[in-house]
Amino acid sequence: MKKIFVPVFYASLATCLALAAEDFPTAKKNLTPADLAELEGVAASGDARAMFVLGVTYAEGRGVPKDIPKAVAFFERAAAKGDALAQFNLGAMYANGIYFPKDEPKAIQWYLKAAAQGDAKAQFNLGLMYESGSGVAQDDAKAAELFEKAADRVHPDAQFKLGVMYASGRGVPKDEARAVEWYQKAAERGSTSAQFNLGAMYANGIGTSKDNVRAYVWLNLSGIEDEEAKVARQDLEEQLTPEQKVEAQRLQARLADVIKREQQKQPQPR
Repeated sequence: MKKIFVPVFYASLATCLALAAEDFPTAKKNLTPADLAELEGVAASGDARAMFVLGVTYAEGRGVPKDIPKAVAFFERAAAKGDALAQFNLGAMYANGIYFPKDEPKAIQWYLKAAAQGDAKAQFNLGLMYESGSGVAQDDAKAAELFEKAADRVHPDAQFKLGVMYASGRGVPKDEARAVEWYQKAAERGSTSAQFNLGAMYANGIGTSKDNVRAYVWLNLSGIEDEEAKVARQDLEEQLTPEQKVEAQRLQARLADVIKREQQKQPQPR
């Protein structure tokens, strides 16, 4: 069965806004003039996170007219003062050519600053750039190192990618049992790609004992509907006894509850 690879992911400004709102709840909604004045006062006092939130506010026009030059200026001020979210956001802008001409070396510079502060999103995106050789010399070992840092900070996509690295032996010694462990972590946190790959591992007895019930359940939970996935589920279902089908229904309900709880309790990767 095929291995699914996640595409390059860069958090949107809206995602960053949600993270910033942990410190500034007013950032979740359109700002009133009083909210804006208060936030600008905090930023004027040198608060980097307030600068970042103002940057997102002006970038998205939340209660104010959109003003990209002003937004970028606030992002740059916040990043220069060490705000990891602002540094990550600037990295994403340069990587994608948003508000600036695309410049991968500059993206890497800002990602490195955010990653050094433990920002999992920056660590993950850097890992992807090292894996693909985008703006930097291709280096699977460095990619795996960065994925592991982000994975340890509960970044599901990084956990999945680390599973892929161990399954294929890219950047790390091949270790299918460890691949299953990382797929399991990511799968329980809602990664559909990890759920599919974990199902494939159980179906083929790779890195773990062959288990058609668990294979069938994880493939179902993934919700992946391409032709290969449909055929795989159908083949597995035909192999299950009536008792195993009942067991699969119960297991799927339990695992769906585990996934829901994990997604509710886990913070956004920082």
